[in-house]
Amino acid sequence: MIIARSPLRISLGGGGTDLPSYYEKFGGFLVAAAIDRYVYITLHESFTPDLTVKYSELERVPEAAQLKHPIIREAFAALGLDGKYLELTSMADIPAGTGLGSSGSFTTALMKALHTAKKNLVHPADLAAQACDIELNRLKEPIGKQDQYIAAYGGITCFNFLPDGRVEAWPLKISEDTRDLLEDNLLLFFTGYSRSASAILKEQDQKSKAADQSMIDNLHFVKDLGLQSKAAMESGNLAEFARLMDVHWQHKKRRSGGMSNPKINEWYDLAMSSGALGGKLIGAGGGGFLMFYAEDKSRLRMAMRQAGLKEVRFRFDFEGTKLVIA
Repeated sequence: MIIARSPLRISLGGGGTDLPSYYEKFGGFLVAAAIDRYVYITLHESFTPDLTVKYSELERVPEAAQLKHPIIREAFAALGLDGKYLELTSMADIPAGTGLGSSGSFTTALMKALHTAKKNLVHPADLAAQACDIELNRLKEPIGKQDQYIAAYGGITCFNFLPDGRVEAWPLKISEDTRDLLEDNLLLFFTGYSRSASAILKEQDQKSKAADQSMIDNLHFVKDLGLQSKAAMESGNLAEFARLMDVHWQHKKRRSGGMSNPKINEWYDLAMSSGALGGKLIGAGGGGFLMFYAEDKSRLRMAMRQAGLKEVRFRFDFEGTKLVIA
């Protein structure tokens, strides 16, 4: 049996500049962190010639090319596997559509499991690139590259997305004390809403392709905020990092009418009046998780709990996509 896992992620600055419609013209930059909430893929041989796939649905097909699940179908095709005599199952700690990059984590874990079945060694950069090829090129999803890359690499990582498609990755140069404070003082609360990232990002993608100046200016500003956030964290100024998160969120809401809603705005305002120094909605928007930086964590937790939001506690993951059993 093969079990592969990929971490989910939080964005710490520059999110949205990893879409090809932006970085192919201007280059993108962001900082992201992998967290210890995971997507798991199990793969083992069966005694029947069909391919059996279990996720939110159950599929049993003669070969992988007949699968309905687009990512699994294309992953098998990319590695030249027909899937016969195999059973594949996916599980996740957090539901899909909640802004933590589950699709990219799913794809990298899947590719890691399939490469292992073929006895291939694969570098994180290659794993991420192959996952991006499946989602962006084969399936034409209007999404970015950060989810696949931070899932593959893990850690708290900076990424340059170059116009020619190359991606540069390096660890954030952060002290151990600052890292521990960041980990302790970042809090995640589930809004209860899930959504399709593709549907929300499609508007950004279309406007960027059409050279919509307001969208381009917004993303230029967000990229600069990402660089400022990097500098703030590396200098140990987490109060400034928190302030920049709030500035980011105010600008992010302007990208699309579907980015937020009155309830999310109400919860955000409640958090900011209850000890949060800054925050934002994680992911493409429209639902998922609100993330806040707070030094007075007890006050914030009490306020959000009374408002009915569930907290998901986490630590950073520094292993990236890996095999649990092989």
